[in-house]
Amino acid sequence: MQVSTVISQVRANPKFAELVRKRNSLALTLTIAILVIYYGFIILVAFDKSLLATPLGANLMTLGVPLGIGVILAAFVLTGIYVTKANAEFDTLTKEIVEEMK
Repeated sequence: MQVSTVISQVRANPKFAELVRKRNSLALTLTIAILVIYYGFIILVAFDKSLLATPLGANLMTLGVPLGIGVILAAFVLTGIYVTKANAEFDTLTKEIVEEMK
């Protein structure tokens, strides 16, 4: 079987279209989420330094520190969401497509 024939068959498979649609939708959603979080923090740094300089507790740190850590943790959490979804749903669809092509 020629490679171009296999590629055509895979692209014609409705499960492949579902896989691409679901993967792109999730990737776009998570990308928008991290961009809003990151640029929201940057906008706070640029336009409301006094808010980020608000002391917490006994003046040991400012509000900016936990918010900055939150941005980093959000990236890890969103990556974890993608990996979990990929390992569960996307891998299952991929295996089904491969099995149908055999």
